[in-house]
Formats: sequence, C-alpha cells, structure tokens
Amino acid sequence: MDMDTFTFADVSFTYDDEKDTSLEELRGSLPVFSPLRFTETDKRMRTPHDTHSTKRPRQAGGIHKSLSFGDHPVYQPSPSNGVKNAVSLLMDVDNVIGDGTAIFSLPTVKGKHSDLKSIDSNTLVGLQTGLYQNTVSGYQIIDCRYPYEYNGGHIKGAHNIYKEDDILQLLQAYQPNTQRDILIFHCEFSSERAPKLCRLLRNKDRELNSDKYPFLTFPELYILDGGYKSFYYSNKSYCEPINYVPMLHQDHAADVRHFRSKSKSWTAGEKRKSPQRLLF
Repeated sequence: MDMDTFTFADVSFTYDDEKDTSLEELRGSLPVFSPLRFTETDKRMRTPHDTHSTKRPRQAGGIHKSLSFGDHPVYQPSPSNGVKNAVSLLMDVDNVIGDGTAIFSLPTVKGKHSDLKSIDSNTLVGLQTGLYQNTVSGYQIIDCRYPYEYNGGHIKGAHNIYKEDDILQLLQAYQPNTQRDILIFHCEFSSERAPKLCRLLRNKDRELNSDKYPFLTFPELYILDGGYKSFYYSNKSYCEPINYVPMLHQDHAADVRHFRSKSKSWTAGEKRKSPQRLLF
C-alpha cells in the first residue's frame, strides 16, 4: 500500500493512494470544499492580464459581496477529492489565492519579495477609482508605517496598522458570512515593515483557521510595490494630507527610537528565511 506523508502550512497529512483518502477522512469534520477540485479547464490558468474576466457577484446598490467559501463557479466538489489535490493546486499554481477558491483579482508586478504578490501604484489607483469593481468585492489598504509618518500624509482610506496586536485585532474583527476583503500592505518603501506584517497576518490566519483548512479569513494579500514614497510622487492627489514624512525625518528622531523598540519586541529573533511563495 502506497502512503504519502507530507507537511503543508504547518499541518501534516498522510495520504493513501489506493483509497484516494478524502479530505473528510483526513480532517474529520472538515468538509470537502469545492476549491479542491481542479479540473482540466482550470489548469489553463489565466495570466494576471486577463484575470479580470473572473467576476464576482454584486449586491444591489453597488455593494459587492464576496463569494462564500466553496461558491466559486469554476471549482466543483468531488467525493474522491483529497488534501493531496489541494496541496498540489496551491503549491504548483502560482496564480491561485491562499484558500484555493479563485485566481488573483489584480494584475501583479515583480516586486522585491518573491514570496509575496505585488501590485504597482497604477493598479491601486484603478482599484480606488472603480476599475476593478466587477472583480473585487472589497479591499483595505494597510499602512504599516509609524503613526507620525501616517499622520504626515497617507493614501486616502488607508488604515494605520503597524503592530502585531493590530494584526490580531484585524483578524478577530472579521465576522462569518461577511465579505472577505483583499488587503494591500505598504510601508515607506515596502521593503521591511509591510512584508513582515503581511507574512505575520497569513501565519496567524492559518493558525486561527487550522480546523477549517484551507479556509482563510483574508486569502488574497498584496504588497504595494515601491511603498508610499513611490505612490506619493506619482499620485499626490490620492494622498491626504498631500505630504510625505520619511521615517528618518530629523524632526522625529525620538519617535523612530520609540516605535522601533516597540516593533522589535515581537520581531526579536526572527531570521530571514529563503524565499518561498506563501500560500496566497
């Protein structure tokens, strides 16, 4: 009897090839979700340039509602479907979001972090102006800079989240059966602070939903390439106030020391690992 044992997203699974062990058999109460069915048609995945044809339903009044988990029209349930299918899908297909229900909604660019999906400033402006309203049901911009940077000038509608506790509150504030927004993270350059918090959110999301794997509260995450600095100099009218305060501004030396000491309390000992695509 051939049996494969493997670890995926910090969860170990044993798969029986002869029995085609189902997800229900492996995870007990875990239902066989439709995203785990990956058909031959789906294998011809679209590139980021034509992802906009995958439209999500809209509510009356112009408000978009996210699909419930398993409602995506492309993926169909199968009684013989197993965890091995989901692992293969999420590991091998780069353009699938973290819960396997859909492909990424926005066109991406090659960013500084190979394990994270990045969008450019023009795409974010398009999102703000409704260009992707038939594709994206809702979104939040997460500004990971320190408060004095955020208060000095930020992208309209952005939320200032720069601590681990803030990330946990964001996850815990989610209510079942409500839309699951896509999240766009950025800091000054999107080099350190935003990627760290983006990865932290995904790790905590996996932990909180370990009993419902591969469900995620926020399955679609992006990094704003170039950060606030790049966005500001190309799209000032989308910032409020129209200003840019660098982290190392001479008037905020004491603030830098204060906020750096707070952020190091939860990043202490963190080692940079070899880039691996997070399961987005």
